[in-house]
Amino acid sequence: MEIQGTTRVLGVIGNPVEHTLSPLIHNTLSEELGKDLIYVPLRVDQDVETAVRGAYALNFLGMNVTVPHKQAVIPALSSIDPLAQRIGAVNTLVREEKGFRGYNTDILGLKRALAKRGAALQGRGAALIGCGGAARAVAFLCADEQVSELTILNRTIEKAEALRGEVLKYYPDLKIGVLALSEAGNLPDGTDLAIQCTSAGMEKHLPDGSIVPGVSPVTAPAFYEKIRFAYDLVYRPSRTEFMQRVQEAGGEAYCGLDMLLYQGICAYELWNHLTVPEEISEKVLKKLEKAVQA
Repeated sequence: MEIQGTTRVLGVIGNPVEHTLSPLIHNTLSEELGKDLIYVPLRVDQDVETAVRGAYALNFLGMNVTVPHKQAVIPALSSIDPLAQRIGAVNTLVREEKGFRGYNTDILGLKRALAKRGAALQGRGAALIGCGGAARAVAFLCADEQVSELTILNRTIEKAEALRGEVLKYYPDLKIGVLALSEAGNLPDGTDLAIQCTSAGMEKHLPDGSIVPGVSPVTAPAFYEKIRFAYDLVYRPSRTEFMQRVQEAGGEAYCGLDMLLYQGICAYELWNHLTVPEEISEKVLKKLEKAVQA
């Protein structure tokens, strides 16, 4: 890419950002679409509001926000998308006249990834595994997409109950149950879709170069007998133990690489007021696959 006086800047703020794949996504999109843009990682330790004001003063076109700043960035915004406000987390900043508007494209990316696989949420019983920040966003997506019933599974039942209460504040008519992970085999009848939001399946690289494989947070065989479609937000490895167990029981299972791709594409579309053609999305996906394998 040739950087000129007209080149606009995009970036991601967070800590750490050294291993982010976002530059690969966005710089490939700009190259393919002929946009005079450059995307860079920006490590921000603490003073998030100052960083956001500085990016706006420096004429940044837009920003991504990653851990641990997805909540802390909200006071720095000029406005916020209603769904992102309900979730309480923002990962995309879009430049407006008086500041940045905040969006959560994590859930938009998951919605698009599920649609790509033919797995609509509306009217379907869904199981959600985990209660962290990613799980919270997925819970609100399930509610907004009108699942018939949502079951939250977590090791600590109190955290599952707390998340249930947060969702019911905004969606009081949604049927939501909670189960401990040890009770995963007791999923309600009709629950055939699961979204795995914990980091349990991630492989761990040790200092001596060895790799410790991840594990599935769910062990109950009865759980897998009910699940026909599963999505694991983990994408390293590309086939987790959770996915393997779903597939062995006859279900479909996919890793989170599509979500990573589409959350970036949704952000890029918001910044540039365009629609990315699917053939370009596939080119970016191929680069992501190579990067993850490497």
